[in-house]
Amino acid sequence: MSFSSSPSQILGFLLALFACTGWAQTTETEDESARYQITYNTQRHLAFNAPYSSPNSISSQAERMYTLSATAHWGFRPWQGGELYFNPEITQGLPFTGNLVGLGGFTNGEITRAGGTDPKLYRQRLFVRQTWNQGGGQEVVESDFNQMAGLVDKNRWVLTVGNFSTLDVFDDNTYAKDPRTQLMNWGNWTYAAYDYAADARGFGWGFAAEWYQDDWVLRFGRMTGPTSPNAQPTDFALARHYGDQVELERSHQLLNQPGKLRVLAWRNRAQLASFNDATQWLQRPGTPVQTGPDALIAVRNGEKVKYGLGFNVEQAINADVGFFLRAMKADGHTETHAFTEVDSSLSTGLVFKGGLWGRADDAVGVAFMRNTLSADRQQFLKAGGISYFIGDGQLNYRPEQILETFYSFQVARGTWLTADFQHIQNPAYNADRGPIQVYAARFHAEF
Repeated sequence: MSFSSSPSQILGFLLALFACTGWAQTTETEDESARYQITYNTQRHLAFNAPYSSPNSISSQAERMYTLSATAHWGFRPWQGGELYFNPEITQGLPFTGNLVGLGGFTNGEITRAGGTDPKLYRQRLFVRQTWNQGGGQEVVESDFNQMAGLVDKNRWVLTVGNFSTLDVFDDNTYAKDPRTQLMNWGNWTYAAYDYAADARGFGWGFAAEWYQDDWVLRFGRMTGPTSPNAQPTDFALARHYGDQVELERSHQLLNQPGKLRVLAWRNRAQLASFNDATQWLQRPGTPVQTGPDALIAVRNGEKVKYGLGFNVEQAINADVGFFLRAMKADGHTETHAFTEVDSSLSTGLVFKGGLWGRADDAVGVAFMRNTLSADRQQFLKAGGISYFIGDGQLNYRPEQILETFYSFQVARGTWLTADFQHIQNPAYNADRGPIQVYAARFHAEF
């Protein structure tokens, strides 16, 4: 379903609609839940130096982009320990340069679901969650999006089955997770090198199981990927093509402040192209200059395996300051399956709550990211290769480095305005281009 309208008209309509629904229920135990969000994000980058470009280069001229999303999160308890959730969402947006190209760490986490200037309504999630309590004392589950308030045992099994995002269950982090309310860059809401199985919007079908035991959590799951890399249609051949992940989490106290450590391993199996094969194809006599991923398509003739290992830290410094760090290394032999063009990633930063200056619901954050490519992917790009997101026709390789900072200001209950700045050094790993300065303003409301 799609319809034509301007972002401001859609924004005004949805604000009026959501204002009529009232605030979401926040009782001690909820049997049903109806929560809503709306986010508008506009960004502008300044002109920058670029001696050469290709169709996969972000434009060196000053330009703007935007995204608009509105989501309903509906849930109820159909039986003891069970929860059923359904999320319809409307999205609209346009990336820089009219296409999602020219960066490893893209600047707006909402852009994966924005498919053009006409708003589109689609099913975002439809899943069941079942909890089996196993004792060990009870703890409170707070009311939130796709989470009903209640009491659960500290020791428990949880199974999620259906249509959802891998990131709904894996790679949580208190300080860097949600691009609608926190840092915006892709490398700050998950590992940039985490090529997790999903369709082009970031969702899939599958299952995730969690075992909570005292201060430990073990998670494992399998999800569907796209029928071809970075495509929207879903590949349901889960016995042959899939994304598996296992995560171990440990909660702790450090100097009387809470923290968590997580280790995540993942493995994808899909029809993918090897960078070495694609580079050899490009180096054949008479091969024309590339304007698209022709080389990758030409050698995509069998199943390949991708894998990676990541480490995730969150640590409270005190009640108003938190630290986070993510680091991941992927094997880097094959093309991107479903996320972005990064083979090793590091992101780290601090988030300060507004209680420090008398505004408890404001926040300030600063983060540094460093993305790198494998030797195989570098050689492919140096040979003139073009992938789905990057490829300037040449490559003077340097790690892509990004500094991001934001201030989130609460305007009214459940409503925030955010100013954000990102400095991108060596965009798409090319020292001949950039740096890029990106300024952003974000409106977010929750009901």
